[in-house]
Parts: sequence; structure tokens; C-alpha cells
Amino acid sequence: MTTVDRGSAGGGSAGRGSIGWGIAGCGWVARDHALPGLLATDGARVVALHDRDPAAMARMPVETATRSTDLAEFLATPGLDAVYVASPNHAHRPLVEAAAAAGKAVLCEKPLAADVPDAEAVVAACERAGVLLGTAFDQRFHPAHVRLRALLPRLGTVTAVRIVYCCWLPADWTPDGLPHDNWRVDPARAGGGAAIDLAPHGLDLVGVLLGEDVSTLHAVLQQRVHDYPAGADDGALLAGSTPGGVLVSLHVAYNTPDELPRRRLEVVGTAGHAVAVDTMGQTAGGSLTWSAPEPTDVPFGDGDPFAAQLAAFTAAVAGRAPWPYPAARDLGLHRLLLDALGSAAPASAPRTGVPS
Repeated sequence: MTTVDRGSAGGGSAGRGSIGWGIAGCGWVARDHALPGLLATDGARVVALHDRDPAAMARMPVETATRSTDLAEFLATPGLDAVYVASPNHAHRPLVEAAAAAGKAVLCEKPLAADVPDAEAVVAACERAGVLLGTAFDQRFHPAHVRLRALLPRLGTVTAVRIVYCCWLPADWTPDGLPHDNWRVDPARAGGGAAIDLAPHGLDLVGVLLGEDVSTLHAVLQQRVHDYPAGADDGALLAGSTPGGVLVSLHVAYNTPDELPRRRLEVVGTAGHAVAVDTMGQTAGGSLTWSAPEPTDVPFGDGDPFAAQLAAFTAAVAGRAPWPYPAARDLGLHRLLLDALGSAAPASAPRTGVPS
């Protein structure tokens, strides 16, 4: 995996050790995960917020940031060096293009866009402007996954990676009881449903762990439980392989109740088998077990994945460290996923409704 060393590109204080961050899109992920991560990052300051909804900005607990519904005004904030983009998928392109044109580094939530042309435009805009672009795959930084990557050679020849990453997301879901626009099940804004939201994490993580990305991929889509609009799946199975022949399977879903087992990562090798349970997600925790030949619990740190990701990107913008995940590589995985979803076979069973 090629390392990107363009950390000092973009922003007024970049390269001087203190990076001014702006957040564009102030929904619950930005509020509950990105903002606390930034506030915990040495050398990072949150200087500006942007959202079309003033109420969303008002719920962001940071006193030092300016707040603006006007994008140009937001990007003109003094001391702004980097922008975290957390809008609905279809709105990534205009935000990233504007931030890049203003010379700001961009950390964009996954997926890069709702479709391939917009994702290509996002990458091209940052390349033209010479600014750093990263995709926000926080699970690269989960301490269990970092530990697993270091231990992977002990598995011998890796033969398969199996991922289950599921949750419960009804059409009227809200994160905190407040009125909420669940755009993730609107195919016009999200680009699909569960698969485009959850599968990118697994595809990225496979490449991060193995050092080679999935290169072939096939999908079967499901709309079985939730009453979503046409085009929004509530479950999917994806199967593929890497160039070296590692088999990869992903089960992703919005139709698995949260009290059930629903998050599992397995790496199978000729000399052992590693299992991570409840590590897929935005928060630290879970367990990592090594079976070679007897099951053994593997300790790992308790660092927050979002905070670790934001610290790494802050360091890259400041020129203190390279960013090891090229945007062109992330774009390639986005193309692979959307090609698979575009030609996916639908599951044959009809929707049955919420299980009793």
C-alpha cells in the first residue's frame, strides 16, 4: 500500500504544529464521534462548523468554533486548515470540491460519494488543488485491528477473511430521540442502503490487514425486513478474493437487532485462526481471540478509533507524518463495490416485516 506524503498541503497554519479543523455536516456521527476525537487530539483546534441546519450546529458542544450555514463563509474562517466532511453521501462532492479549491485538506466520510462519477470528481478536485484527501475509515485504527495486523504473520498462509457487520436501522431510526432525517435509507442520497454504508469498512479493513486489496467482488442484495424505498437494501452478502487468492466474505445488514450477535471478524490461516468480536464499529472495545492451537485472549489497547484516525490525519496535515492511505486506492475500492452492487442478484424472498 503506497504511502501519501502530502501532509503540509493546505491551510494557513499547516506545518506549524497547530491545525485548525472545520466540520461540514453536523449530524450525530460528527457530534458523538468526530468532535470528541478532535477535542482529544493534541495540535488540533475546532475553529468552524457548517451545516444547512442551524439546530444541528447548535447541538455541537464546542464553544470556540464559528457557526455558519454559508459554505463560503465557513471556508473563509481564519486558521482553517482541514475539513471533516460528514454530510449525506450525495453532498460530499460539492463540499470537497469547495474545500479543495480553498486549499483545505479534507477527511471525507466513507463512502467517498453516492456514485462513482462523484467519487472520481472528489479525488480529482483534491489532486488538482494539491491538498491531502483521506477517507474516514475509523476501523483501520481500532486497537484490536491494529494488534491483529501486527500478529497476522503468525497465522501462516492466510486463506480467508470473514466479516459480519450488522445493526438495526428501521426507516424511522433516530440516534437520540430527536427529529432525524434517516438519509441512509434514501437511495437518492445514500446511493443504496446497508451495503453501501457498511461494506466499505470491511473492504477497506481487509486491505489494511492483509496488505493487498480485494480485486474481485460479487453481491446478493436483500430487502426483507424494513419498509425502505426501492433501491435501499436492508442486507447483503458479498464474496470476493484478493490477487493473492485470499477468499473474502462480508455479511452486512440493517436488519439485525442490536441485542443479537452481529459484529465479527475472522481471519483464517494455515497456522491459526483469529476472531475479533464486537470490534467493528465506531467505538473501542470488543475482544480478540487467537486459536493456534488453543483459544487465547489477545490483549489490546483501549484507544478510541475516531480519535486515533483524527490524530493521524492532523499529523499528516501538519507535515509530521505521512498519510498511508492513498485516495486513489480508496476510489478503486469504491468502484469495485458499486460495480458489484450494480450487477447484484436480488434475494428471492419477499419482505416479511419486523420479526416478532
